[in-house]
Amino acid sequence: MSFSHHPQTPDGYAQTHHDAGVKRSNGPAVTALVLGVAALLLFWTVFGGIVLGLLAVVFGIVGARKARGGRAPHGKMSIIGAVLGALGLIASAVIIAIGASILNSDEFKNFDDCVQHADTQSERDACAKDFDRDLNN
Repeated sequence: MSFSHHPQTPDGYAQTHHDAGVKRSNGPAVTALVLGVAALLLFWTVFGGIVLGLLAVVFGIVGARKARGGRAPHGKMSIIGAVLGALGLIASAVIIAIGASILNSDEFKNFDDCVQHADTQSERDACAKDFDRDLNN
């Protein structure tokens, strides 16, 4: 007995296609989600926030485009990963900007100069007190 819709193998058994109509997984979507969560958890580091966040956004866009074209599932997962990556990227950029503004402030330059010229621990402590007073005023 032969099935017309199943191709025959040389040994006479019918061969079925199990993957017909089944969409493949969306690797970029999963990658974007994992990288996005990591970027959000590690936003306080340059590597975590900037690098992982940027990679999550890129993989999220690639995964969303594949899902939109019907070539892969999990379009929402791609978008969530990209958004989490973007949030990690933004938070890391804010942390870097705050750090750069503190390091470039006149108060910090005065503190750094004071510590450079201090010979004893008590002079360094006085520099720290002056720096704290300058920041609070």
